[in-house]
Amino acid sequence: MTNMPLENKTILLTGGTGSFGQKFVETALKKYNPKSIRIFSRGEYLQWEMAKKFNDPRVRFFIGDVRDKDRVLRAMDGVDIVIHAAALKHVPIAEYNPIEAIKTNIFGTTNVIDAAINKNIKKAIFISTDKAVNPANLYGATKLCAEKLFIQANSYVGEKDTIFSCCRYGNVIGSRGSVIPLFLEQNGNGFFTITDERMSRFLINLDQGVDFVINSIDIMKGGEVFIPKLPSVKIIDLIKAINPELEIKVIGIRPGEKIHETLLTEEEAKHALEYDNYYIVKPENPSWNKEEVPGGRALSEGFRYSSDNNPRWFKEEEIKKIIQDFKLENGK
Repeated sequence: MTNMPLENKTILLTGGTGSFGQKFVETALKKYNPKSIRIFSRGEYLQWEMAKKFNDPRVRFFIGDVRDKDRVLRAMDGVDIVIHAAALKHVPIAEYNPIEAIKTNIFGTTNVIDAAINKNIKKAIFISTDKAVNPANLYGATKLCAEKLFIQANSYVGEKDTIFSCCRYGNVIGSRGSVIPLFLEQNGNGFFTITDERMSRFLINLDQGVDFVINSIDIMKGGEVFIPKLPSVKIIDLIKAINPELEIKVIGIRPGEKIHETLLTEEEAKHALEYDNYYIVKPENPSWNKEEVPGGRALSEGFRYSSDNNPRWFKEEEIKKIIQDFKLENGK
């Protein structure tokens, strides 16, 4: 990795007022000296709050929706790097509003791809999720579709220099709608709710997520899906670390919910490489790019990377520290 992969670059961040966007801007301004960061999102109030928080002329704000191709195209004028994080992410809401999820997560991604090619953006990276792997819900299916669109976009650039890749990782600790804030709230209400006692998840904190995306931008050759090596946690252990005495009610699996999550399938592992801290799924037919990130090792036959067969698990003291850090950061 180079020392300053974002230095003097103009970056467009779709969905930039979300948890990832807030941490990305904080990190980029502090460590990487970008020329400017453009926040592209629909919410004027969240943009106003973010502008007050950072109060930096390098952070610019564009009201817009990725569904609006003309606005996306305008926002990309003079941009070097695009980070596409905008999505409808709430699993139950996507289940009950499938057309809206498709409009944003699939058609919106197509608009980002077309605009990036038209404006000859150097690098574009898509933020994906473990729910895109063997999806059991509509949200995951739309993210899988978006991954496929982003990777295949490399075949459409022609003589231009744009390259496209994806980052795929697990649940972000403390992000909007995540389980830790929910369980902390339930801790004051008399009981916890859990859908299944066997459930496990990959966890990543915001700092790790942002660092991983920046590293991926730096080393990407085009067409990769980057997957970090993350510890797993049993949701029941997370609950017990908050309050081992409180009653737990098992309420049953929600529509589209999995017992365990997968980040790398056996099929993908056949054309993936392992590195010290991450995996890379290579494109299966890279006629547009023969390069690959150096130093990778082939995976063994039948390899699968999922939250239940992970060799790395959070220890009890690590879980308690995660919870304590979240409380301190959020004044709880």
